[in-house]
Order: sequence, then C-alpha cells, then structure tokens
Amino acid sequence: MNLRERVDRYFGLSDRGVTVRTEILAGVTTFLSMSYIVLVNPAILSQAGLPVVAVAAATCASAAFASILMGLLANYPLALAPGMGLNAYFTYSVVNAMGVPWRVALGCVFVSGVAFLLLTLAGVRQLIVNAIPRQLYAAVAGGIGLFIAFIGLKEAGIVVSNPATTVALGDLRSPMPLLALVGLLLIAVLSARRWRGAVLIGVLATAALCWLSGVARFVPQPYRLAELTDTAFELDVVGALHVGRAGFGMLEIIFVFLFVDLFDNIGTLVGVSKKAGLIGKDGDIPRLNRILLADSIATIVGSCLGTSTVTSYVESATGVTAGGRTGLTAVVTGLLFLAAMFFAPYAQIIPAAATAPALILVGALMMAPLAEIDWDDPIIAVPATLTLIGIPLTFSIANGLALGLTSYALLKLLSGQATRRDAMLFVLAGLFVLRFVYLAA
Repeated sequence: MNLRERVDRYFGLSDRGVTVRTEILAGVTTFLSMSYIVLVNPAILSQAGLPVVAVAAATCASAAFASILMGLLANYPLALAPGMGLNAYFTYSVVNAMGVPWRVALGCVFVSGVAFLLLTLAGVRQLIVNAIPRQLYAAVAGGIGLFIAFIGLKEAGIVVSNPATTVALGDLRSPMPLLALVGLLLIAVLSARRWRGAVLIGVLATAALCWLSGVARFVPQPYRLAELTDTAFELDVVGALHVGRAGFGMLEIIFVFLFVDLFDNIGTLVGVSKKAGLIGKDGDIPRLNRILLADSIATIVGSCLGTSTVTSYVESATGVTAGGRTGLTAVVTGLLFLAAMFFAPYAQIIPAAATAPALILVGALMMAPLAEIDWDDPIIAVPATLTLIGIPLTFSIANGLALGLTSYALLKLLSGQATRRDAMLFVLAGLFVLRFVYLAA
C-alpha cells in the first residue's frame, strides 16, 4: 500500500468523494482566509504587554498544532487558531481593565482548557449546551462582533472618547483614520469579489500605504531567535487558582473563557458541518466528542505557548466550499501555519491602521447569526438585546453574558414557562447573580 492509498484509507477520501488534490486546495483556501490572525492576534495581545514577535510565533504554532490535531483525531475539515473576541477580552477586560498580569491571564486560559476537557469527558458540556437556547448563542456572537468592530474603530481613531457623549466621530481628515477607512473599503471589495485571502491582502496593502505615506515607518527591528519563545511556558497557573476575594474574579475570567469557547465551538461546528453535509440524519454531529477534545487540548497547548484561547474558525467554511470534506484539509492548513512561523518576527512592523480594518470586517461578519433570533418573542428578544449591546457598551463579554442569561432565566420563570429541564439554566443564572453581588460589594 503506497502513501496515497494510506492517506485515502486513513481520512476516508474515497468514501466522501474527494481526492488528495481537492483536500490540499481546500486546506490552502482555509489558510488564506484565516491567515490574518497571524498579524491581528499579536497586535491585540501586545497591548496586554506580551511581546509581538513571541505572540506571532505562538499564534502560528498553536494554530498549526490545533488544526493538525483536529484533522488527525476527529477527521474534520475544521481549522483552529486563537479566537477573535477572546483575545480582545483577554487584553482589554482581563489585563487592562481588571489589572490581571498577562502571565496569570494565560494561567486562566490554561485552567479553562482543562475545565473544558473535563466537562467534555464527563458529559456536563452537553447539559450546558442544552440549557441555553441557540438564539442566545447568536446574540453572543453578534455582541462579540460589535465588541471587535468597536475596538477596530477605536484603534483607527475613527471613534474617539468624548466627555459629553461618551464617544464621538474622530477627525477623518487625519492620516490614520483615513488610511484605515481605505483599508476597510479595500478588504470589503475584495471580500465581495470572493478573493481568497482578502483580509490578509487588505492588511498588507494598508500597511504598505502607511509606510509610503509616512504614517508608519518600515523599519524591521532586529530580534534574537530566542524571542520567538519569550511567551512559551510563562503562564502562571498558581495565580489563576488564587483563592480569597480576588479568587471570585479569577473564576469569572475562567468561566468566560470556557463559556465563550463553548459557544464559539458549537456555533462554528454546526455551520461548517451543515455546509459540508456532515450532519447526521438525526441532527447529530459525528465524532462530536473527538472534536471537542481536540478543541480543549488546543487551548491548553496554546496557553502554554503564550496565546489566548484557541478555538474553531468559521473561515473553515471557505475550505469546505472549495471541496474539503475530511481532516486532511485541516492538516494542510496546520502545516501552512507551521511554515508561517518563519515570518513571525515581521508582525511587529504592521501598524494599527492596517489591522483595524480587519477587526471591523471580522466584527461585521459575526453579525450574520443575528438573523436566527426571533425578535417577536420577548423572552428571547430582551435577553438577546441585553447581550448584544451589553458586551460592547460595558466593554466586557462577561457582563453581556451575565445580563443575557440572567434576564432569560427570570423571564422564563416569571412567565410560567420554566420546566425541570431548565435546572442548569437557573444554576448558571444564580452564579451570575452572585457575580453582580460581588461586583457591587
């Protein structure tokens, strides 16, 4: 049996009607669609104090490991990388707002990954998933999208603070917001024309305009090879498990990392599986436990390498559209991320005006699930609205989750629609109420 036959047999290529060539092309397509994370993730996490070069390397390494693991373990065309939204929560809410050292924050990511792994093995994850309506998943995704877009607008200077109105429009005649808007237009046009790698092309083109116009200087900084590992194994797990008054705050951080990763993973799984025709007749996703195991292990490894939560990427759907149906697609994507590590040191020369348009566009694309919400049903519409606006306006995913789930539980209870099946929902709502009491104390 030659190598091609072994690959065919392991991934079941013939059974799914695909070839090695098709799977390779699909893997390349997925990589091009999500490769922007190599530049955007370091730009966000560096604001939490992490070194840019090391985060870029950790981003590539964690995406490579996670995608290859998903392909080999679960045989699914699903690629993974540090998640957008969770990296913003890590930086702006946990480190900058709460004052948690980035090493301790990485420890929280590690603990959340271990918790996700244990919940998956114990079957508790399914109880949590069943307790929350899918429409609130959509609200969380939309709220995170608004959060990411708002950060992009703020970083570009398009939106600025104002003491009278809280926020206001920035000076669009200034070079940075102007170039950011040009970059956003370019990415949007390329995306509309279905260009592969539209976001990455737009980021690099905008960066070039910044260098040519003098807004940013193209000055590659010298680096030592050792800088690629400056964040590796720097996590502080003991700090993340700290007890006492500060301990509740740490539990909240871990809970949000866990909960949002759970939502993100399930939503992406359903979307990609539907597109690939991999959902069973009974509506179940084949090898779901293996998929979730790969996701949780990826987060644990990612935190050890020095990046925020690793999760499934909806951009995997582009590879599925290109014909990808097996884990070989994910393996190819992972190998390309591994090759991208050689370019990690150059992430430091990308200015904020170039990455901001990517944040805005990714945020816009995360609005799509909002169409799934039944806005005519107050029991869904009110919690969804509180979640949707609570995340960006309080600058906290945790606050949005708390407002949405608590209000949903109260509405179900007071409207007489609560059942015994909602026990886990009320447990979660009770935890959020305790959180509100803790924050008010």
